[in-house]
Amino acid sequence: MAPPLAPQPSLQAPVDQHTHAVLRAATLELVESEDRRRFPVAVHAGVPGRSVRHVEDPPLPDAGLRADVVLALLRASSALVPRPALWLTRPGQLSPHDDDLRWLGPAAWAARALGMPVGLVVVTRRGWFDPVSDVRREWRRLRPRPVGSRT
Repeated sequence: MAPPLAPQPSLQAPVDQHTHAVLRAATLELVESEDRRRFPVAVHAGVPGRSVRHVEDPPLPDAGLRADVVLALLRASSALVPRPALWLTRPGQLSPHDDDLRWLGPAAWAARALGMPVGLVVVTRRGWFDPVSDVRREWRRLRPRPVGSRT
């Protein structure tokens, strides 16, 4: 009998400073780089500015293919940064969406296969949220921090 699978890693409040900074930067990167109202879903691994990504256009039809994509992204990102994050960018609101759920299982499988304690976080122009724990951060108007400021 196979050992039980570990649960999907999820964020717990309060979020540590590193995770907060990475997810805020991912949100800001999306706000600054994507001006289209509708754009394809993308999965990113690493940290903003040092990440790899897969743009899902057209959508992958198979969970196994999505798991292979996340596995490759996590492997590549671990060569770029010591503590990679995994996030999905998409248009829309900060509420669960079909795209989030299609990537959640494959992302969890890939992270477990590599022994990485990372979970998938969803990023939109309004903020980010963890679809497992529903920990979130939302901004009305996100702006870059002045040079030299912290958090």
